[in-house]
Amino acid sequence: MLHPQAKALLELIEQRGLPPMQALLPVEARLFYRDRRSLTQPEAPAVAEITDLSAEGPHGPIPLRLYRPTRRGDELTASPVLVYYHGGGWTIGDLDTHDVLCRQLANGSRCAVVSVDYRMGPEHRFPAAVDDCLAATYWVRRQADALGFDATRLAIGGDSAGGNLAAVVAIAARDAGDLAIAWQLLIYPATDMRRGHASHTSNGRGYLLETETIGYYHDNYIDDATHDLDWRASPLLHGDLSKLPPALVLTAGFDPLRDEGLDYADALVAAGNRATYVCFERQIHGFITMGKVIDEANTAVTLCAAELERALRR
Repeated sequence: MLHPQAKALLELIEQRGLPPMQALLPVEARLFYRDRRSLTQPEAPAVAEITDLSAEGPHGPIPLRLYRPTRRGDELTASPVLVYYHGGGWTIGDLDTHDVLCRQLANGSRCAVVSVDYRMGPEHRFPAAVDDCLAATYWVRRQADALGFDATRLAIGGDSAGGNLAAVVAIAARDAGDLAIAWQLLIYPATDMRRGHASHTSNGRGYLLETETIGYYHDNYIDDATHDLDWRASPLLHGDLSKLPPALVLTAGFDPLRDEGLDYADALVAAGNRATYVCFERQIHGFITMGKVIDEANTAVTLCAAELERALRR
């Protein structure tokens, strides 16, 4: 059963006649997403420090935002760090749309969080987002001493498109052999650009993220159908998923991306990795940032932060 709070949110969106993302130009969609976040996101919790930074990448500077958690009196000399890639279909989203979530993860895990404002489509097509996320993560590792991070306790994570990018960065880092990733947080990740899993049909209409919206995001990011088969777009299709960092894969029961998230978690385990899979069966795509109106969002954030802390602060 769809959670009553998620159902109420969907009904409110319909009553207000809010346009679907695919009805908007990308620039309009970004403003719409940023402006409406206050309706569903909780108040931003205080953190010890927020600093805007910039990393050099192959396509130019990459804006970053560093969050240091509220102190609890037992801090390590060098802090573990999560590099976080926001969701938004590789088209929308930014440092501000995921500010609350990054604050929550920092405080809940007692780890620093670095949020990455990677390039998006349609202005910057695949694989620009991958390039930026990789470059930003390497930069964080190189700057670990200067920023007070423990480079041996570096995790990556993201939601939706950001979960896709985190999975890709983990594989790329393993293949390169010069960027150690300790853990990965994959929140309802897109893992197969072919969009053929059964949940794309069963959940493709009526649950906020619809088939047409997914197509809109896909086409803004991917401009060549052959790229759907590239593992940097579809990490589930990589021929070797062994020797990857431990993962938490979180999905939602009424999400079109549910089944590819489950398949990725299963593929990680089949390849010999440690991967925990949790599905919030009554929830919709994007719910984890909606703690103001969906209680289970706060439960999900608490779970993610606790698992991050357990993985990095042992």
